Amino acid sequence: MNLRSVRKVLSAVCAAALLTGTVADACTGIELIAEDGTVIHARTLEFGTDLQSEIVMIPRGYKRVGTTPDGKPGLTSVAKYASVGMNGAGLDVLVDGVNEKGLAVGLFYFPGSAGYMPYTEADAGKTLAAWELGSWLLENFANTEEVRQNIGAVVVPEVVLKAWGFAPEVHFVVRDTTGTSIVIEVVGGEIKVHDAPLGVVTNSPTYDWHMANLNNYLNFSMTNAPPVKLDGVTISGFGMGTGMLGLPGDFTPPSRFVRAVAFTQSALPSANGHDAVLNAFHILNNFDIPMGSARDGQKDANGNIQADYTLWTSAVDLTTRQYYFRTHENSQIRVVDLMKMDLDSPEIIKMPITSPEVIAPFAP
Repeated sequence: MNLRSVRKVLSAVCAAALLTGTVADACTGIELIAEDGTVIHARTLEFGTDLQSEIVMIPRGYKRVGTTPDGKPGLTSVAKYASVGMNGAGLDVLVDGVNEKGLAVGLFYFPGSAGYMPYTEADAGKTLAAWELGSWLLENFANTEEVRQNIGAVVVPEVVLKAWGFAPEVHFVVRDTTGTSIVIEVVGGEIKVHDAPLGVVTNSPTYDWHMANLNNYLNFSMTNAPPVKLDGVTISGFGMGTGMLGLPGDFTPPSRFVRAVAFTQSALPSANGHDAVLNAFHILNNFDIPMGSARDGQKDANGNIQADYTLWTSAVDLTTRQYYFRTHENSQIRVVDLMKMDLDSPEIIKMPITSPEVIAPFAP
């Protein structure tokens, strides 16, 4: 993608965001652990317009300079580990990815909840824009414990993404090969790290709110509810699934969080990573947003309806470092293997993911 194309995409994204007041407000992330111990990091990515995401491999030795509010050079780092995943709008940072050590990071929109850190000129050398934090973690750390130990060394202030005209509000889920998941949020001017034992993440409000909200669903069960007798009358369910009767089915972040916990906790165990990847895609089918189902009341400058929809869904095997994905235009699952790439490439490798759906003929 050339610079003019990148600007065109970013301008469209900015326009959509300003009109709707919402950006990528419907992403859902889950974790599955197979019986052989393989950890799967999986998620959906929703947006109101095509982000023209690409598969990006960031090699060892890549030099990154953080972005600051006042334009001074930010935190400078050199990638210790190579990583692969998805970007957006041509940017050289990953929205979602895994590194060669099996650390995975996912960026999720966090509107109205992010409260970035205060910034002074003296902070420039340790500053990153929020959208750069995920790639910095992938490029420098091997596991969640290293992330915990080092996340406090950076300053994450409010930085306007110039092409958009505002500072994107985001938070992150981080996982490693042990199955440990944490959620990183910048709230009230501080970086907060939450344990995420259920492996689920969505959007606003804060992670601790979502966990507390689960207390409202104590009646849910993986098994059917038994019949109830009322004055000699037996009341029975109409069919399977009565244990989760009332499970919230809308696309709001709290409802998706509850639903993701219900589906991941009730999923039958997969034997290995391959099976768990397929299981993750099946679970995330329940979070796929058809174009037009989640929309704002306003239209863009050309009269087009602006609606979030699922651009792509991914699943990452943290043992093999394989990144699986499918897109809105092509439901075929494709995979890229980080460990078969040139991890010491002299430059970033970008691969377009656009391709049409292929419907194979079937005959006896």
